[in-house]
Amino acid sequence: MTACLYVLLWVHSALAVKSFVMVPDRTLYGTTREVRANEKDTLLDIARDYDLGYNQIVAANPDIDPWLPPNEELVLVPSAVILPQERLNSGIVVNIAEMRLYYFFSTDTHEYFLTAPIGIGKEGFLTQLGVYTIKSKAVNPTWVVPESIKEIEPDLPDKVPPGQDNPLGDYVFRLSQMKYAIHGTNKPWGIGRRVSHGCIRMYPEDVSVFYPIVSVGTVVHVIYEPIKVGWGDEKCWIQVFDDFDNRIDDLYSVAVNKISQLEITVGPLDVDSKAISKAIKNKTGVPTAVAYRKNVNE
Repeated sequence: MTACLYVLLWVHSALAVKSFVMVPDRTLYGTTREVRANEKDTLLDIARDYDLGYNQIVAANPDIDPWLPPNEELVLVPSAVILPQERLNSGIVVNIAEMRLYYFFSTDTHEYFLTAPIGIGKEGFLTQLGVYTIKSKAVNPTWVVPESIKEIEPDLPDKVPPGQDNPLGDYVFRLSQMKYAIHGTNKPWGIGRRVSHGCIRMYPEDVSVFYPIVSVGTVVHVIYEPIKVGWGDEKCWIQVFDDFDNRIDDLYSVAVNKISQLEITVGPLDVDSKAISKAIKNKTGVPTAVAYRKNVNE
């Protein structure tokens, strides 16, 4: 079985992880839909069902109580994504600001990507931006508690064996700076939140898909891109997340600059400045159309 078929069959069996065949000149993928909450749902349940993080489902539904959504309430499921500006022929891009990772790979005939939500470092513990490689990976890992964490939580043991109390979950990828890892979790409600000491957490069902297909030596780029601009369906789209680390002084200028860069590829655009401003103000994380091709006959 080719690597391509293996990946597609594995992902199909896991349903939750989103996989896409990449199309030239397209950077918008997926769809946004509405579903009805039932009386037992929280927004976190719906987020996990559709492989979204807490940040995404809450930002897209700001008027709904995430813990007690009304029965039969329409919930927006923001399953569309714009690819990050940083992309690889083969490797992982982790967008800390979006709390989502992307795995890019290719075969002789097609390019693909898989994407999944993540939990990230709490304030003061964000993963350092930069380029890493996966140095090792393991099933049912033992967590050797770092001294820096024991200083904060002195009651922790030196080691936590595999099992339900292990915060690494069932699978771990250790990065070239060994204090960081991409791993599962025993607390899935932390996906889409700032909860870790710098490691990148994934839903158990997601990391189980990535584990057999992501090899040791894979490159991992960690970036911070709260505002993304892309192209699809003959429109320019913007996707805005909270700049929680306050790294960008003027999001509007960043958006306009990115749209200008896109025009080099797709040609002149009619830009809706009000739509840009609204998307930046609301920060829903839902891709919004903000520009269209100019009518050359005008």
